[in-house]
Amino acid sequence: MTRRDWLLGAAAAPAFAAPRWKMRLSTSSVQFSSLPVEEACRKIAALGFEAIDFWPAYFKCPHLDEIENRLGADGLRELLAKTGLKLCAFTGYQTNYANYWDLLGKTGGGVIVRESKYGVFDKPAAEIKKLIETLKPDLELAERHGCYLAVENHGKAALSSLDSFKAFVDLAGHPRLGIALAPYHLQQEGIPVADVIRMVGPKLLFFYAWQFGKDTAQLPGIGPADFLPWLSALAGVRYDRYVNPFMHGHPPVDDMTEALAKSKRYLEDCYSRL
Repeated sequence: MTRRDWLLGAAAAPAFAAPRWKMRLSTSSVQFSSLPVEEACRKIAALGFEAIDFWPAYFKCPHLDEIENRLGADGLRELLAKTGLKLCAFTGYQTNYANYWDLLGKTGGGVIVRESKYGVFDKPAAEIKKLIETLKPDLELAERHGCYLAVENHGKAALSSLDSFKAFVDLAGHPRLGIALAPYHLQQEGIPVADVIRMVGPKLLFFYAWQFGKDTAQLPGIGPADFLPWLSALAGVRYDRYVNPFMHGHPPVDDMTEALAKSKRYLEDCYSRL
């Protein structure tokens, strides 16, 4: 290449071209809740996911209990190293989150996902303010252990409406507090998913690739939802954490494996078209 050709090429290039957004994929151990935690990790790694989100006994999933009571931080680090998985999150609902901060921190850090507050509220902003006040002890632990706390939206809960999302973004000033966004529940409420992604922006710590449907139709590429606009919105806010295909329910292991493989291929196809 001559100097003249190089200069012409440089002049034609965008002045402020941003690097391509990278989609990173994880999934949740609860999808294989009938298996011991070691086997669930092997299944998820074999499917090609980069990271894993571990679930608790509250959802009839033994994996967090197995980690806490049998593996400990050293055992979990060893299991992740053997399978090549990264630690995405610990999910715990209506449980003692204080038990998990030290374990999560010693295993490399990540996100703890929790519920907001269930119920129907006339003044969502006031409820969000009260919720954030109650989270202060956990946020101190999150900071101490180098982790993050993400609150999931849910139907009939404090974090569910557009007003409540706006209040959360305005009031959640702590740098380790954010949102775990569940499109399934947004669709239940008739709220556009991409709009919420753009609204919460930097406060987004976890994204469920999850749509309103029955059985495996909750998963991307199996149910009818078009995930391309959602991924485009994630790219637009430079979301830098995991996209997590997810469903509630417990199909047989082989059926779950096939469905997750199809879902992963679909998300990768969407990503290639961004």
